[in-house]
Amino acid sequence: MAMKIRLARGGSKKRPFYRIVAADSRMPRDGRFIEKLGIYNPLLAKDNEERVKMDVERIQHWLGQGAQPTDRISRMLEAAGVLPKKERANLKKAVPGKKAQARAAEKSAKAAAAAEAANAPAEAPAEVAAAEE
Repeated sequence: MAMKIRLARGGSKKRPFYRIVAADSRMPRDGRFIEKLGIYNPLLAKDNEERVKMDVERIQHWLGQGAQPTDRISRMLEAAGVLPKKERANLKKAVPGKKAQARAAEKSAKAAAAAEAANAPAEAPAEVAAAEE
């Protein structure tokens, strides 16, 4: 039996409330579970002590039995100091792609050339006028 430590949603519409449960991975998200291990209320402030409450001893018991925590639960356990911090992919979705970076570099080069050209002709006519006299 593949065990998971996961969140089971409760609460009304737009007012989520979660139970942290140990459940068979084949059971529905909000369905049958084996043991309730804690609660999570995302509506509370992040620094509020009531936001996440866990029975750490029972969670360690289930981890020892081979239960796998979901990503969100593992983050909570890392914050509580139960699990060691895990390296995660730091996706850089906000960074533009190669072509967009090339276009931006080309555009800035053109702007620099235009600014240089705008300054250069102002000096040139004065030199030309002095050379003609």
